[in-house]
Amino acid sequence: MLEIRSPLQAQLVQWLVQPGETVAAGDVLLILEAMKMEHEVHAPQTGRVQHHFYAAGEAVAEGDLLSNLELLAHIPRGLEAENTNNISPPCGDEPAPPAPPAPPGNADAPRADLRKVHQRHAHTLDASRPEAMAKRHAQGLRSARENLADLCDAGSFVEYGALAVAAQSRRRSADDLIQNTPADGMVTGLGAVNGRRTVVMAYDATVLAGTQGLRNHQKTDRMLGIALQNQLPVVLFAEGGGGRPGDVDMPIVAGLHVATFASFARLNGQVPVVGIVAGRCFAGNAALLGCCDVIIATRASNIGMGGPAMVEGGGLGVFRPEQIGPSAVQHGNGVIDILVEDEAQAVAAAKHYLSFFQGPAPAWTAPPAHALRAVVPENRLRVYDSRAALRGLADVGSLLELRTGFGVGIHTALARIEGRAVGLLANNPLHLGGAIDADAADKAARFMQLCNAHGLPIVSFVDTPGFMVGPDTEAQAQVRHVSRLFIAAAHLRVPFFSVVLRKGYGLGSMAMTAGGFHAPVFTVAWPTAEFGAMGLEGAVRLGFKKELEAVPQGAEREALFQSLLGRQYENGGAIPMATTLEIDAVIDPAETRPWLVAGLQSARVGPWPGPSVDAW
Repeated sequence: MLEIRSPLQAQLVQWLVQPGETVAAGDVLLILEAMKMEHEVHAPQTGRVQHHFYAAGEAVAEGDLLSNLELLAHIPRGLEAENTNNISPPCGDEPAPPAPPAPPGNADAPRADLRKVHQRHAHTLDASRPEAMAKRHAQGLRSARENLADLCDAGSFVEYGALAVAAQSRRRSADDLIQNTPADGMVTGLGAVNGRRTVVMAYDATVLAGTQGLRNHQKTDRMLGIALQNQLPVVLFAEGGGGRPGDVDMPIVAGLHVATFASFARLNGQVPVVGIVAGRCFAGNAALLGCCDVIIATRASNIGMGGPAMVEGGGLGVFRPEQIGPSAVQHGNGVIDILVEDEAQAVAAAKHYLSFFQGPAPAWTAPPAHALRAVVPENRLRVYDSRAALRGLADVGSLLELRTGFGVGIHTALARIEGRAVGLLANNPLHLGGAIDADAADKAARFMQLCNAHGLPIVSFVDTPGFMVGPDTEAQAQVRHVSRLFIAAAHLRVPFFSVVLRKGYGLGSMAMTAGGFHAPVFTVAWPTAEFGAMGLEGAVRLGFKKELEAVPQGAEREALFQSLLGRQYENGGAIPMATTLEIDAVIDPAETRPWLVAGLQSARVGPWPGPSVDAW
């Protein structure tokens, strides 16, 4: 005989079997209720119910005897009951067996509550809106979910806020909102990019033109908080038309109290933030985009702080969307960092960019070192493409240039050297002979800040006659712009390395070497390097003005000038600079990569140096 006892203090709700009835092991004998929750008491063994000691509605204490069960089968010796239901073993030597678990339901046939969830989620998918998807694809564009599927590693994306709809229930039916405003026009969640967890967000241009609604602001804020708290990178597909005036479910007048923009800006310098645009990106969407570390955009994109309606409403004229912030303009002025053909290339560029902040690459291929010997022409007056030096030093396939349409006097790029991510700077002799103008200074200073924030060492390739000068240049606030280079360099916590390819003149060359030739971990020069406090031709004309004027104009004065200039070249060559220890070494260009590898292995990222005040 088995005693069936109460497993807890509760109220007896219902007996499911009566005295004299036979039950099988696992059958439910009765239901108890405690704290509004029902508890089943199961039969531990096949048997016949003997007595009920409590009736439905009565209270029982833990351990109270509820019923007796006469066993109808032999219980094998050695099996001990866990007694989870406070069932006493029968008299004698043999303990009762444990109560078997309740048989599971059919997992392949979801019950009603799960079917409801599946049906609701189905309305969020692209397949539920074939007409909208057909229109999108006809424009040569992908859906928000298609872009996220391409960005995230297969099977890694988990979505937050999928069941949200526009806050317009006072003017639209529930079915309308579910069908036509899925996810409130923004898909958000966590996904793995290159194997590393990343916050991903995509405005859905097929839902209310990708505008910013009440609930997708809430979703954005949620994801930004997760990104900041867990130090996760963020990728934002920013296409959309800005704020949405049609959300009426909340008593909001202007909505200027939302935290989204401050929260997004707070990520600056904390985690890598990537913005991607295909199509039109205006107003609030563009404001978020502008906060990103890097902006990747397609040639067919348009980016502006106000779309056509806002421009016209401000009395500024009537324009088509394609006339506002086209990619050619935004690439040339520095808004767009990476210009691509389509969304597939944009996603590939985003993955490439994020890879630099995801640790060393386990495998790499070095370019042929001897090719560096031919980068700088033997003719010292001949221009050349200094990007050849970047390609000749970076691991094959790793180079990613940034802001190629802006500040073309300095090249900026991310790359790897033996698998380690670095930032690369290089003067461009093809533009103003390598002289640094305001745009180039702005571009380089911001690039140093980017590398500094995320711990990437910087390598600078120097070939500059100095800062650009002249009345027209000074009208562009040159003094403030170029000084940004010195301030940015003074606050670097990352290792800095300098390689002088050819011209290392004046303050411009000092700015390219983190403030002075001894500021970097090392400053080395190729044999083609030449140095001076200013351009040597100008130095001769100014420093030897009296001597030159004492000689008649013509061949004799020119001969004297060339003689004096030759002496300056000889004195300002790479070897004399190394002899006086103004630089650390003169090296074979083919040895540049081993020097950099040694430097990267020796130097470390330092502590944060504290805030600075931008010169501009």
